[in-house]
Amino acid sequence: MIKTERRRRYWLAELIACWEGRFTTSYLRQFFGLSRQQASKDINQYQQEHAGNLEYCASRRGYVPSASFNPVYISGDVAEYLNWMTGQSAHAMPNAPGYRLEHAILLPPARNVSPQVIRPLVRALRQGERLDVDYGAVSSCERDGRIIVPVRFVNTGSRWHLRACCEKAQNYRDFVLSRFHGTPIPEGKQLAPLPPDTGWNTQITLIIIPDPRLLPEQQQALIHDYAMQHGQLKINTRAALAGYLVREMQINTKMLDINPAAQQLILANYEEVKEWLF
Repeated sequence: MIKTERRRRYWLAELIACWEGRFTTSYLRQFFGLSRQQASKDINQYQQEHAGNLEYCASRRGYVPSASFNPVYISGDVAEYLNWMTGQSAHAMPNAPGYRLEHAILLPPARNVSPQVIRPLVRALRQGERLDVDYGAVSSCERDGRIIVPVRFVNTGSRWHLRACCEKAQNYRDFVLSRFHGTPIPEGKQLAPLPPDTGWNTQITLIIIPDPRLLPEQQQALIHDYAMQHGQLKINTRAALAGYLVREMQINTKMLDINPAAQQLILANYEEVKEWLF
């Protein structure tokens, strides 16, 4: 059996190599406090135990996934990498020591996102580069080529998006990661400073209340659920994220469900914030 600490180091090596395309011993030294000698020893041990997975590339001065790379310690779901990179995962690395309680987590099906898409996005985001991408939006019957400048990854609760400045739309857009096709093509540095991202920089308040059609006892249950003050839940959020938040809370702003028990919550200040919703 592989010791827990070494397994964690192998997991990190696969994670970075898979989704960024290059792994160096500096990651092991930084995250585990290892010496250069011990970090090199771990990588050599990994290569012996999983021959053909990682190869040393002299031109890139690091280890890269081979053509036959077959990860052993990571899931292959891009959410695992993005959760780790953004520090949002409750389990930043597998098999953490400590007490464990019986529990279950409902996980939605993994989206189809390949490392060949993520690696150029990460590189462009870090270096301020433009990318030529092939994107298949649900609103369009045909795939759409466009030039974008990535600015950040966004977790909307059920899936990951890339927020980017789109030259075609001449504005900021959110792109679902699983809808990119092929490999994004670098187009060099951005041509000019990016314009302000108004949707991202604007703060708005959503006022959520129980559906007034519910019985008083039912409304009180929801007030208790969300720790509402004076029967209201006020949520401050970036305007660009308001639509996702309303959707995650299953609030229908277009029409009321005929069954108030199914609707449960409504957006009380819809008229004030509707310009920011989908």
